[in-house]
Amino acid sequence: MNNTRLDMKRLATMDAAQAARLLHRVREETLAGRTPPIAPRPEIDASWRRMARLGLDPDRGTSSVLLRRDELEQRRRSTLLAEVMETLSSGLAGITDSSLQIMVVTDEHGRVLWREGHPSVMRRATGICLEEGAAWTEHATGTNAVGTALATRRAVQVHSAEHYVQALHDWTCAAAPVHDPRDQRLLGVLDVSGPASTFHPSLLALVGSVARLAEAEMRERHRGAVERLRAVAAPILCRVGGRAVAVDTHGWTAAVTGLAPVDRIALPKSLGAGRVWLPSLGLCAVEPLPGGWLLRVEEDTGPAGAESGAASRVVLDLSRPRRWTVSVSGAAGSWQQELSPRHAELLYLLALHPDGRTAAELAQDVFGDRTRTVTVRAEMSRVRRTLAGVLAHRPYRFREEIAVEVLHPADPGELLPHSTAPAIRAGSRV
Repeated sequence: MNNTRLDMKRLATMDAAQAARLLHRVREETLAGRTPPIAPRPEIDASWRRMARLGLDPDRGTSSVLLRRDELEQRRRSTLLAEVMETLSSGLAGITDSSLQIMVVTDEHGRVLWREGHPSVMRRATGICLEEGAAWTEHATGTNAVGTALATRRAVQVHSAEHYVQALHDWTCAAAPVHDPRDQRLLGVLDVSGPASTFHPSLLALVGSVARLAEAEMRERHRGAVERLRAVAAPILCRVGGRAVAVDTHGWTAAVTGLAPVDRIALPKSLGAGRVWLPSLGLCAVEPLPGGWLLRVEEDTGPAGAESGAASRVVLDLSRPRRWTVSVSGAAGSWQQELSPRHAELLYLLALHPDGRTAAELAQDVFGDRTRTVTVRAEMSRVRRTLAGVLAHRPYRFREEIAVEVLHPADPGELLPHSTAPAIRAGSRV
């Protein structure tokens, strides 16, 4: 038996017909439960397993109910991706036109919002329903670059018979997720697709670079917005007595007085004018500012030692494959925060170990390497900025007085599907 795995560079050196035959055989043997002549790439193997658990028919078509035109336009207007479409398009225009490929941009739900490229390939793409308004998640279309990038939150290339659905075996595609730099929320996916004959392993790096370029542009736009808010807030804070901070709508700090400066403050989704308890500040009076909020910390007038509005319950929602949240509630109300993939992993591991984990233990859990404590401490420092009233340290743990609930996906295999952490992958196997 050959224990080596396929890789894109190896495929690129092979004759196109020979590579296609090899991929078809690997897929056929793997899906039949037999040992293939060479192992599929890990990300493809993991996706095929997800499709098998879903019961997806590999011989199904790729048809999709398209979004109505008004809904498609509404999604285009509401996404931050619309602001960087020129960057995405110009970054890939040359390669897509000259190499007989098309560029596709989807939202976070895998719906195609825009596509452009070589006219003949556009016509072929319509034949497999790779068109505006169509759904291209793994659940809808099996293993494909868009859907698998959404499922794993990583850039991925899928070639020929690596596609789970046979109707896509004449295609090659490379896709990279695009995140909102303000809160790391997944915005959608940038993809380049074309006939299998246009395959080249360097395409993945190009698509990933253009996606990062778009994120950098969004970051610059956000920096400018924070600067404008700072210009408005600075004179106001000069007149405010006590402790106060001006933040944008995502919690990024523009100006501060009477407090240690921090980059960002976690805000509840439904924040409005009035009084609200925030885990990092306590009870605050909230007032609107152009492009943000003024948070004035109310001094505690309760009995000594009392923790007015302190958190009492945490719900860690990991039930969805691509969006994870932590909800914190207490006497003064509740708030919710979306989690990055790494922070979802860390909080889940802490929920599994109520007595706490040292940095070395978390490094072993996440990386399989106890020496990577510097990385763990840096990530936990970021987590604790958001959950200062919820997490303790030495060792890292949820505070004893807080009830913690974890919401799991119905399928154990869908628990944090992006994760390669040994402790999480061991617990998600079925």
